[in-house]
Amino acid sequence: MTIEIQDHPDRSRYEILVDGELAGLADYRSDGAVIDLPHTEIAEAFGGQGLASKLIAAVLDDARDRGLAVLPHCPFVRAYIAKHPDYLGLVPTERRAEFDLA
Repeated sequence: MTIEIQDHPDRSRYEILVDGELAGLADYRSDGAVIDLPHTEIAEAFGGQGLASKLIAAVLDDARDRGLAVLPHCPFVRAYIAKHPDYLGLVPTERRAEFDLA
């Protein structure tokens, strides 16, 4: 199984492909300083394989590499950050309470 994660700025989303087939996506909005992540989805046929976690880890790593602050409006992204506190620093301190992140 080959997994690829690609950013498609023209569609404002990251996509995860499994053996070349679209398995899921993470929508975003960015102003060049902040990336807002409102929605993540994995196709039902690909559920239960940990693909959403792989996708969000790649998105957050890319945000970190690009120096972007993250607004985790998507419940999955919020939960992922809560479980992986090494990403908490991406969420602006003054906005963390809004997302129930300490």
